[in-house]
Amino acid sequence: MLKKEIVKLKSTKDDKFRQELLTNDVNILNEITSTNLFKSLDNNGNGNILKKDIITALESRGILINDPRISDVVNKLKKFKDTEEISSTQFHSIIIKNITLVEKALKGDLIIPDFESFSQKVNIIFDEVKSNNDGQVADYIPQLARVSPENYAISICTIDGQQFHLGDYETPYSVQSTCKPISYALALEEFGEKKVHNHIGREPSGRGFNELTLNKDGLPHNPMINAGAIMSCSLIRPDLNISDRFDYVLSKWKQLSGNKNPGFNNSIYLSEKQTADRNFALGYFMKENNAFPENTDMHEILDFYFQTCSIQIDCSSHSIVAGTLANAGICPITRERVFSPTTTKNCLSLMYSCGMYDFSGEFAFTVGLPAKSGVSGALVIVVPGVCGITIWSPNLDKFGNSVRAVKICDKLVEQFNFHNYDNLIPNIKKIDPRLQKNEDKLEGIMVANFAASQGDLNEIKSLNAKGINLNNADYDLRTPLHLAASEGHLHVIDYLILNNVDPNPKDRWGGTPLDDAKRHE
Repeated sequence: MLKKEIVKLKSTKDDKFRQELLTNDVNILNEITSTNLFKSLDNNGNGNILKKDIITALESRGILINDPRISDVVNKLKKFKDTEEISSTQFHSIIIKNITLVEKALKGDLIIPDFESFSQKVNIIFDEVKSNNDGQVADYIPQLARVSPENYAISICTIDGQQFHLGDYETPYSVQSTCKPISYALALEEFGEKKVHNHIGREPSGRGFNELTLNKDGLPHNPMINAGAIMSCSLIRPDLNISDRFDYVLSKWKQLSGNKNPGFNNSIYLSEKQTADRNFALGYFMKENNAFPENTDMHEILDFYFQTCSIQIDCSSHSIVAGTLANAGICPITRERVFSPTTTKNCLSLMYSCGMYDFSGEFAFTVGLPAKSGVSGALVIVVPGVCGITIWSPNLDKFGNSVRAVKICDKLVEQFNFHNYDNLIPNIKKIDPRLQKNEDKLEGIMVANFAASQGDLNEIKSLNAKGINLNNADYDLRTPLHLAASEGHLHVIDYLILNNVDPNPKDRWGGTPLDDAKRHE
């Protein structure tokens, strides 16, 4: 039927008729898709499912019921009782407006296909780190000193909007220095790289985040320390009055977090301002060196900076902000572009080299990811092209970074190949969550089997050097030795035997490499 429609479509010149055919084809494809998806959920094969089957399937793939992209699905499901059966036709009606996302989720076509397994591993790490009570809550700002050190949360948002949350992820906190990458990005969007870096350097300072120091050109070293962040604020919408500038910044945080309204903690703001001697000193130091743009009111800009640090958000929303940076500036939830790819690249580059205070070099070496910490205990980590992660735990180490958050990062890159340079060292002990379950192992052995069947000894040697286990088998339990024996490639057989592969593995039919050699001699 579909083939006939395509033939008609190619032959017709009537635009209206052509559009009708296209619509008809899309409807047919959608019906086929929803039928197949329904079958995948119909565990009993009785032609009916329950709404919990749909919700559980989506949530296990990371698509939560509060995701605005499936609001139509959720609203329609509310009309069904928990025990009420849903037919294939009803299922089609429920998902049709969100069929593309539902299909990608249920087929495992999102960036982390086995999201349930990934989440379970993160959960284990989260629990392992929970008992670490090292460090102390920041006390130089009185309001921060009152935050309970027991607070602990992690949230993850992938570039496809898959989400996972643990702990106190709905408890709001002030963003503090995690506002600095956003302020820098807003300045870049306003004036571009050249103008911004006429006022801000882009090298690690090697000094404390609030150190009274400028670079050799009399500029802040980078936008991730206090002086640089104050300068970034001076470059955000200078055409507006200070209150409208802050409203503009809040609107951008709302866009970044998927239209979730950020808050503002006035007591934190007042506390910041009352303890701001060092920041005022930095402001005067930069003013003395003519670092600010012309016509900058330094006192207003300092006030603006304190306000941006006092923006309030929760861990779940903050992870969407991180996910937007991971997604080249496009919010994973709304699909709205907030920052340009170039702005995002520049922002992530400086987060990578300067985002963790005096610990930035060590963090880049061991974790290898762009990150930004804040003294409220928040830590934002970006895995470019994969996901954003936010961890919140108020106890800080001597550098001002969350103790638990840094420990979680260490464990994440021990288990997953998230480090920026892991791709240079094929390490099958690390998990690539972007692959289907066991895909990495199967892919390696499929390549090895093909090389063995072709007698390609150089490829076999390369795979061995990369750590591929040449004893592994494919779906039919066939090993490289089986394939080499079947095709009579003696030089490959010799190499495999000399490298201590099992000489007598059995495939699914009970056959050994010797059986294959006899059969094909």
